[in-house]
Amino acid sequence: MTEIYHTPALADESIEGLDIKPNGIYADLTFGGGGHSRLILASLSDEGTLFSFDQDADAKANMTGDERHFFVESNFRFLRSQLRLRGVADGEVDGILADLGVSSHHFDTAERGFSFKADAPLDMRMNQRATFSARELIATYSAEDLARIFKEYGELDTTYKIASCIVRYRSTKEITTTGELIEAVAPCTPKKDGAKFLTKLFQALRIEVNGEMEALKMALEQSLKVLRPGGRLCVISYHSLEDRLVKNFIKTGNFEGRVEKDFYGNATTPWVAVSKKAIVPTAEEVERNPRSRSAKLRVAEKR
Repeated sequence: MTEIYHTPALADESIEGLDIKPNGIYADLTFGGGGHSRLILASLSDEGTLFSFDQDADAKANMTGDERHFFVESNFRFLRSQLRLRGVADGEVDGILADLGVSSHHFDTAERGFSFKADAPLDMRMNQRATFSARELIATYSAEDLARIFKEYGELDTTYKIASCIVRYRSTKEITTTGELIEAVAPCTPKKDGAKFLTKLFQALRIEVNGEMEALKMALEQSLKVLRPGGRLCVISYHSLEDRLVKNFIKTGNFEGRVEKDFYGNATTPWVAVSKKAIVPTAEEVERNPRSRSAKLRVAEKR
């Protein structure tokens, strides 16, 4: 089941980036199919511990059964509190890994509504216990709010035109499926790059439905609290919005990229970047796992 659920991107590179200590405490913030978690466990001794987070109950079926391994059914925005509930104090974690990509399981399970390639209920909830779905978003957001998320999270052009198409369509018929959404935006969909357009549109909706950018910010801020000095942070992102946040946070300690200086005028940051540039998949990996093609790994060590 694990291999079908998701093939982890940059697996070897991220494990190398964690610089695993056999008796250390580690957190995998995006368990999914468990690919990265299994690699971390393989590097731990009997004294090591791994906490794997996932808000999707489906992921629990991929648990290893290893007594060193603990599943945390929670959004990683609650990283610090969930670790404290399990007896892990601030400054005790040796490494954190987050693979921010949507798992193959979500894209390939049509009824979850993450993909435009199959007609399915307009859902997109990572956490099936949540009440707010893409259907509610499309039904209730104003044209202005729709245009905002399409611009911010989809980096699309003519966003107000797209929003107006949706508002016009829903005034005559409720939009409840991915197919109806595609039909609603058909007048705005370019003939040449239609798939790319819809990918960005669905990405924007998914990010908004799941509060992904805010969750990432919260987890990054908390990583500074829970990691020990010398602890490693490894983040794999898949689009420029995420990567920009991670890059700025590692470089400056804030999300705006604002450089702060000490009394002597030296730039200060709580991190040391382990690699100056983002690590990307090899051509061989992309051929083997096409969904890894946009992956970027950044690794930092807490001062």
